[in-house]
Amino acid sequence: MQITANDQTKATTMKALVYHGPGRRAWEDRPKPTIIEATDAIVRITTTTICGTDLHILKGDLPTVAVGRILGHEGVGIIEEIGANVLSFHKGDKVIISCVTSCGRCSFCRKGMYSHCSTGGWILVYQIDGTQAEYVRIPYADNSLYAQPPETDDEAATMLSDILPTGHECGVLNGQVKPGDVVAIVGAGPIGLSALLTAQLYSPAEIIMIDLDDNRLKVALSLGATKMVNSSDGKAVERVMALTQGAGVDAAIEAVGVPATFGICQAIVAAGGRIANVGVHGKPVELHLETLWSHNITLTTRLVDTVTTPMLLKTVRSGRLNPKKLVSHRFELSEMMKAYDTFGNAAKEHALKVVLKNTCA
Repeated sequence: MQITANDQTKATTMKALVYHGPGRRAWEDRPKPTIIEATDAIVRITTTTICGTDLHILKGDLPTVAVGRILGHEGVGIIEEIGANVLSFHKGDKVIISCVTSCGRCSFCRKGMYSHCSTGGWILVYQIDGTQAEYVRIPYADNSLYAQPPETDDEAATMLSDILPTGHECGVLNGQVKPGDVVAIVGAGPIGLSALLTAQLYSPAEIIMIDLDDNRLKVALSLGATKMVNSSDGKAVERVMALTQGAGVDAAIEAVGVPATFGICQAIVAAGGRIANVGVHGKPVELHLETLWSHNITLTTRLVDTVTTPMLLKTVRSGRLNPKKLVSHRFELSEMMKAYDTFGNAAKEHALKVVLKNTCA
């Protein structure tokens, strides 16, 4: 059989979503990734998705992301190749890709702070090419991939790459949600809804969802929120204080990343309460210590470490959590540009999480 030049090109290239500077993206040919370090794995993407952080990058909010970078940090796939030092996985294994890369050995990893790994952390997209492609290279594969159980749905598993552990760790755990708490989640996008799903594992008395979009608020109610507040008229604070008889909330989870939503959290937190910031902020925000200095509040920030991914995977397998409910739109991987248009116009399209499937994988 004769191999043509075109066949050889296809064997060494792939399609990928490439960042070309603020507001510019393209679905184009790129070289397939190869093993660089003995701890690497090459994963053939079967399902991936788009994150709000990708939109922040496209807006120019993270200027350190290099032009020419392949976007994406979530997905599931099949291992195509492994380095000589990869011990836990083999070619053909189906895996969940963690959005955070962990060497497993440095001082930060030993403390469970994988996001601050000395040679890893959040490097997919930020420092190396990401998952919105047909193939991706995963450094430190033994610590940065999770075996996907055969019975676990690909769409549900993809939510375990980032948004479910992010909402859980940065929002629910940092917010110290506990039985009987009144919780407010500001932002009913995928991250906020992930916080909503995982907060229910800790039996709060109330979960108030706050957003500009009535459709997302209705989704939140269907997923377990007890009350909803539309903040489009600027009166969200008054409504939350009325709902709590003037006391405020025990935990306020910020899940958007803009000054207005951070301000709402500060205004509704009760004395002795917690503000857990989850959103990616591209602009400065005001911290109102003139009113909060005496309130005994706790303010936390965090980048997801994915330390709770194994636990969350167990709850998904048991049926206790069903993150597939967060998926609103489905596309072929080749429809990446259309998927971005949909996700970027979430309010108009009623989009939550969009998934892209590589049916050729």
